[in-house]
Amino acid sequence: MSSRVILITGANGALGEAIARAFLAESPQNVVWLGVHSNRAKAESLLRENDGRCRLADLDVTSPAAWQQTVQSMVAKDQRLDVLVNNAGKHQDGLLAQLPWSAWQEVLASNLDAVFHGCQAVLPTMIAQRAGRIVNIASLSALLAPAGQANYAAAKAGVIALTQSLAKEVARIGITVNALCPGYVETDALAPMTKEDRQAALARVPMRRFGRPEEIAAAVRFLACPEAAYITGSVLKVDGGIL
Repeated sequence: MSSRVILITGANGALGEAIARAFLAESPQNVVWLGVHSNRAKAESLLRENDGRCRLADLDVTSPAAWQQTVQSMVAKDQRLDVLVNNAGKHQDGLLAQLPWSAWQEVLASNLDAVFHGCQAVLPTMIAQRAGRIVNIASLSALLAPAGQANYAAAKAGVIALTQSLAKEVARIGITVNALCPGYVETDALAPMTKEDRQAALARVPMRRFGRPEEIAAAVRFLACPEAAYITGSVLKVDGGIL
């Protein structure tokens, strides 16, 4: 496989790190840009481990200007941009009746607006190349919305709709756009769960275990690989059989 240039947002978390490692393992020629805005420890560790193959992008995913600057820097440095993985996002769960307006705005901005800004920023380069892969990380919550996540579920459902619409717009020019819906995955996002909540969640998973970040990363890499050129507008759930 020839070298590819990949941008991964939310590269400061366990899932972003696993996705980055999957692309680094795919080919020794791959260059992975790690989009982070805060809590850079994981990204900086990857940078040290993979000197010359990883680059750090200071990227506030809610800022269109930051996206434009990042893409310009990537193309100036590496002359192309082959894969975008929109992985950044955040939770602010709560019952809708008491949900602060700010919690709605911030979750929509980081999970849905960010995907819009990212796709819009990379498209001119991918269109010029007549090639590209976009993988948007949605959530099982988009398909099976739980109580207490009206903002998050709405944002991730929006990501799926955006994915399917954009996929049709760019299909003829060699760009694929797909969404991934992880279920419960062993990341920091599950840390606040009580023992009782964790047991109840596990009981809902037919496999009786939570997913591992590297299992999600493998699915991302598949959707982004050259051999997946006929897959676009798809929504792949990776949830241990919940839905």
